[in-house]
Amino acid sequence: MSALTPPSVVQDGTATPRALPQGDWVAAAFADRRAWRRLAAQLKACGPGHAWSLQGLARLDHVGAQVLWNHWGRAWPAQVDLSAAQREMLERVARFSTPCAPAPPWRLADQIDRLGVLVLRALGHLADMVELVGQLLLDLLRLVRNPARAPWRDISGHVYQMGAKALHITALVGFLIGVVLAYLMSLQLRQFGAEAFIVNILGISLIRELGPMLGAILVAGRSGSAITAQIGVMRVTEELDAMRVMGIAHGFRLVMPRALALGLAMPLIALWTTLAALAGGMLAADLTMGISSAYFLQALPAAVKVSNLWLAMAKSVVFGVFIALIGCHWGLRVKPNTQSLGEGTTASVVSAITMVIVVDALFAVAFKNLGF
Repeated sequence: MSALTPPSVVQDGTATPRALPQGDWVAAAFADRRAWRRLAAQLKACGPGHAWSLQGLARLDHVGAQVLWNHWGRAWPAQVDLSAAQREMLERVARFSTPCAPAPPWRLADQIDRLGVLVLRALGHLADMVELVGQLLLDLLRLVRNPARAPWRDISGHVYQMGAKALHITALVGFLIGVVLAYLMSLQLRQFGAEAFIVNILGISLIRELGPMLGAILVAGRSGSAITAQIGVMRVTEELDAMRVMGIAHGFRLVMPRALALGLAMPLIALWTTLAALAGGMLAADLTMGISSAYFLQALPAAVKVSNLWLAMAKSVVFGVFIALIGCHWGLRVKPNTQSLGEGTTASVVSAITMVIVVDALFAVAFKNLGF
């Protein structure tokens, strides 16, 4: 294959302005970004009053013809000199080119209407969540009234899948977060000779805030997406419709077991993540500042009141229940197609993580005087 000549447009110096395309106007030649930028600048200099002569073109394919046709404004120029083959190609491009729809004008009413649609959609999600919470309370009353009919196998299986199998990743992330926090704090505390306060900083930050929130975020990404995917696949395979036909309540057999399982497992995961983070912090404090683990464990109960731990456990229960409810909410809203399943899983993870941060902020404001 011969070397390609870069496409270009030159203008002659006659009284009537005339544009003379030259080179190879083919798809392979337009792949060079520098040649394309140079050609775009040359085309911009050729206004609507120019006459065009395509006799100097070496080669022309449909891509080059489309570039010319778009530059001409999808209309033939007043004067054009071209061969029969070039005219046939340009006519074919003109015949199959569809005009671009003009952009709708910006109107305040349209923006208000769009905002209203978003608000109504959010209110719809909120109403569904309130309905799920109410149904969960009714299912818990049914469980208390007749515990022998409860789905204990489902609950225990979900505790194992969502709790026990998440211990490895939460311990690893917690340990590394503890190491990073202790190392960064040591750099600042050493400047003021306040190395002993590393126990207070790590204790409060990890036990009260970071431990439960890290565990909840990891569980939201791991188990929240799994809940949505499981229920969404049941929608795609019409298992949910079969359950409704058989009279099996979705809330009692799908939502309640997952909410109870995560409500039970989440405090334990938070405690496990906190212990791993404290272990990483103790190791980093020992290596960077010479604070032994024995001193760390001895000073920790005096630096952090036990009420912080109870607050973290209570917060974790709320995290777990809401992560399960959000996962079930998006799973039940999945339509019977794979695209809706993917969108629902993504929305579930984003919503659950956002919920964790918002609820943590609410707890921090509501109990700001507790434990200090």
